[in-house]
Amino acid sequence: MKGSLSQLMQQAQKMQEHVQKAQAELGRLEVVGQAGGGMVKVTMTGRHEVRRVEIDSEILKDDPEMVEDLVAAATNDAVNRVAAETQERMSGLTGGMNLPPGFKLPF
Repeated sequence: MKGSLSQLMQQAQKMQEHVQKAQAELGRLEVVGQAGGGMVKVTMTGRHEVRRVEIDSEILKDDPEMVEDLVAAATNDAVNRVAAETQERMSGLTGGMNLPPGFKLPF
């Protein structure tokens, strides 16, 4: 029993190290969210920091409310891309463990 507990603790420590490494990699990740067929682009890091907003000059001449909506949609697209990338990278680290909903690593 004592050996298996020690082994479990070692596995948890290794998993925690892998998670921390993955989090650092995600912090360097950049994704681009788009809206309006690419007329608005938002570049965001894995830490949800917006780095750049690109707006096609053609839509600036038209409807300002549409531009606002497209910026919001592109930002939401970037957020969803970060979430999907995070989930994909982290799912492999748990090694098939069934963690309860909302359980976050590292411990």
